Amino acid sequence: MLARIFFFLLGFGLSVIGFMYIIIYLNLMSIGYNFFEYVKFISSRLECLNAIIGIIIMILVIITSGGKKSELCI
Repeated sequence: MLARIFFFLLGFGLSVIGFMYIIIYLNLMSIGYNFFEYVKFISSRLECLNAIIGIIIMILVIITSGGKKSELCI
């Protein structure tokens, strides 16, 4: 149970960090990048990929309920 909460919070933290960098890099649009160049840039940055990794970790934690039906699933 505590491991699931830990991994959920880890995934949440990674996704928050990743989306924060994605929002910060939106400033590139104001200096002349078009949308496709922006997407290409953020897909190559490791800190932006943290958002995807965090979401995958959270989905895996939510899907794997551990087999106990009486337990509250996060």
